Parts: sequence; C-alpha cells; structure tokens
Amino acid sequence: MKIKTVEYAGTIAQPGGASPAGASTAGASTGTLPQIAFSGRSNVGKSSLINTLLRRTRKKIARVSATPGKTRTINFFLVNERFFLVDLPGYGYAKVPKAMRKAWSELIEWYLSASGGVQGLVHLMDARRDPTDHDLNMITYLSELGVPTLVVLTKMDKLKKTQREKAIQRICEGLSVGEEQVVPFSSKTGEGREVLLEALDELVLDAEEA
Repeated sequence: MKIKTVEYAGTIAQPGGASPAGASTAGASTGTLPQIAFSGRSNVGKSSLINTLLRRTRKKIARVSATPGKTRTINFFLVNERFFLVDLPGYGYAKVPKAMRKAWSELIEWYLSASGGVQGLVHLMDARRDPTDHDLNMITYLSELGVPTLVVLTKMDKLKKTQREKAIQRICEGLSVGEEQVVPFSSKTGEGREVLLEALDELVLDAEEA
C-alpha cells in the first residue's frame, strides 16, 4: 500500500457520538469505508508510529507530545479515500485523574463494541516492557468481540540484537499470541512500516470483498 492522501475526518469525544464516517468526503461514500483502529498505552509512541506510517514528518497528523495522555478523543483520518485510520485515546497514564481514565475506557469500549465499522485493530506495546493487565485485557476483549488484532512492538531500535528475539517471545507468551501476529516497529528507523502497511491493506481488502 502506498500512502497518497491523508485527511483529518473528525472526532468522537463521548460514547454515542456521531461518527464522521457518516459523511461524504471527496465524492466517496465514507459511511461504508472500513475503520482500522490503533490502541496502546499513553507513552507507547502511538502518535510517532502513525506519523511514520503515513509519512507525515513535516505536517504531523497525530500530535506528538512530551506529556503522555494528550489524545483524549477518538480521531479519524481518511487514508487514500479508502479507509479510516482511527486513533484511540491512550490508557494507563498514572498522572491522569482516575475519573478521566474511566471515561476514556468507556469511550474505547463503546467504540469497539457498539459503534460498528471496526475492521481490525493494531495494538501497540513498548518492546522493552512486559505486557500489562491493560494489554492482556485489551487482547482478550478483542478476541471475544472477534476483531482481527495485530500487535506492534514499538521502539525496537532501543533493543540490542541479542534482546530482540527474547522480547518478542516474552510478549507473545504474555499475550498468548503467535509471532505471526506480531510486527516489530521503529519510528526512528522505519523498521516494520512496509509490513504494517501490507497488513492494513489485507484488512481493507477483506472489508471491500465482504
């Protein structure tokens, strides 16, 4: 997949909010376009990954902040007028008030289970860290919903060659997923970008052929 166009399409701030996918963009009926969501902890590097994936280095699409927890809404980006990349709020950031974390959790759960249109989900984890309860709960929840899930390990450039395979195995075992479901990624070196784009292309094709 080659990224040709990317447009900000809209935001949902609370459960039950109107999806921007119901509008038309550039003559295309976006109400039927598939949505691929991206989730992960607030400090996992999700915004950097999205900008690297979409090749937005000068004019960034997803906001990169030194303070985790800045993404507080569900943000939609129309890619190639073909599918929506959906940026979900980060979770698990300790400095965010408990009530706010609960609201984000409810928003994410509503989007995944009740909003409709989710073709797949890319779940991000820091390759240097063990899976948390949040990570395991997310993977289990998606499995129960039947949502195809890909696990992307960020910040791989920070690991030595001797640490890489051990990190992948550790996370696979912790989440009970196979290595074929895992993509090593680095926003710094670009590792994993093409692999992830191919996976997204397959998800979109599946939706188009359904």
